[in-house]
Amino acid sequence: MAKAKVAEAKKLKITLVKSTIGCLKDQQDTVVALGLHKLHSTAIQPDNACTRGKIFKVKHLVTVEEV
Repeated sequence: MAKAKVAEAKKLKITLVKSTIGCLKDQQDTVVALGLHKLHSTAIQPDNACTRGKIFKVKHLVTVEEV
């Protein structure tokens, strides 16, 4: 039996580049939900619809790269 190749799940590297001070409470909570705490902190998240929605909500605060 041949081994099936396992497709690697795509990941996103998200970096907080702007402070959340003065942002709406739900935007601050979204940044924390993405795993970001301090300025210039990075988090690796899976590339799926849920993560993309969170990024869209705080797109003015973060930069995103594919890993």
